[in-house]
Amino acid sequence: MFIAMNRFRIAPGSEAAFEEVWRSRESHLAGVPGFVEFHLLRGPAREDHVLYASHSVWRSRGDFEAWTRSEAFRAAHRGAGQSKPLYLGPPEFEGFEAVLAQRATA
Repeated sequence: MFIAMNRFRIAPGSEAAFEEVWRSRESHLAGVPGFVEFHLLRGPAREDHVLYASHSVWRSRGDFEAWTRSEAFRAAHRGAGQSKPLYLGPPEFEGFEAVLAQRATA
């Protein structure tokens, strides 16, 4: 399993607009080979920003990397620049390979 995360610093007061961008956008992830799930996470509010993270789970790093080179990726990110005023700097990408997993037994 591979987890791809982007961390976003969002201007205070822009949280609702940022969340609406994500709710209303067409992700193009459905049907992408290796895609498992996606979450948008809201983190702590600081004095100068609110932290968010996009969190996508993939079967493998290779599946994720193939998606980043696909037409579906380009289509999903086509209008990304229009929301730039909401962001305090570019997103920060972090990729993680799972080395241990546990599930609830009940």
